[in-house]
Amino acid sequence: MKRLLFVALLLAMAIPAYASSYEMPGKGVKVHPGRATWNTGYFQEALVREGLKELGYNVKKPKELSNPLFYQALALGDLDYWTNGWFPVHDSQMPKDFYNKGEKVGYVVKAGGLQGYLVSKREVEKYNIKSIADFKRPEVKKAFDADGDGKADLTACPAGWGCEATIDFHMKVYGLEDDIKPIKAAYSASMADVLARYKAGDPVFFYTWAPNWTIFKLKPGKDVLWVNVPEIKPRDAQKTQVDRMTVSGISGAVSDPIKLGFIVADIRIVGNSAFLNSNPAAKKFFEVFTLSLDDINEQNTRMQDGEKSQKNIEKHAKEWIKKNQAVWDGWLKAARDAAK
Repeated sequence: MKRLLFVALLLAMAIPAYASSYEMPGKGVKVHPGRATWNTGYFQEALVREGLKELGYNVKKPKELSNPLFYQALALGDLDYWTNGWFPVHDSQMPKDFYNKGEKVGYVVKAGGLQGYLVSKREVEKYNIKSIADFKRPEVKKAFDADGDGKADLTACPAGWGCEATIDFHMKVYGLEDDIKPIKAAYSASMADVLARYKAGDPVFFYTWAPNWTIFKLKPGKDVLWVNVPEIKPRDAQKTQVDRMTVSGISGAVSDPIKLGFIVADIRIVGNSAFLNSNPAAKKFFEVFTLSLDDINEQNTRMQDGEKSQKNIEKHAKEWIKKNQAVWDGWLKAARDAAK
């Protein structure tokens, strides 16, 4: 009897230790994340960091770096991961030997990195607009000509942005220079004007990207629609990724598939291979973690409306977790099971 009691006591003492080990597979491990320089990527970074903390990892403050510097730091082992990989857009920004030391894991948003042209749904339906080539038609051009210069007004990219060159290329290659005038003022101010005009019942025509607050304020499918370019004519820098310029399954598009004329990117987590191999719980969490574009756009809108401090962003992350608790708990369980 004494022997049985002794064994039972040992088992009772072992159970809490096992439970703690199972719940906190990352206990004692310091993690060094990176973060993108664009604030539309902050939300997913905060969520993943919170997940790793719940798995017991000691996650340090993220280091904010430009893309090439991050990938170099990851390959060197100075950083362990980030949530802000855009592929194939970032492929050319990686060190040549990157895949010996780092890897892409999971999909934060598959085909979530969109760019393209949006037009108010009212006018799309009224004028049967399918592509930007329809702005050659006199009645369409006139409807979108706010300043009376004979050209449709397109809210485009400010001078110096990467998208500016692509939009200028589109105007030239599709013969639209006499039909569309790209407005290259400060983007936030220009989009504020777009919102005001839309609310006043006026037509709107603008370039944007996702994730972004713009397509939470003006929702594709409800307020605006993505429109095609007439045909895919890539710039030199796009020629190796032509297949990513046409995409299917995009909500709020005038056609399926739609020819966006810009490269569509998958948003993915990228991790240091040594870190991933040593931390199966973290790797599994990266693999299963995913967000909807709508959720990111909604959070980005809250930042645009003033809730943009780090404290605000972490609050948004905790609110998202509470709202999606069952899904979140499932991700954590998968991560813990992977570390058994």
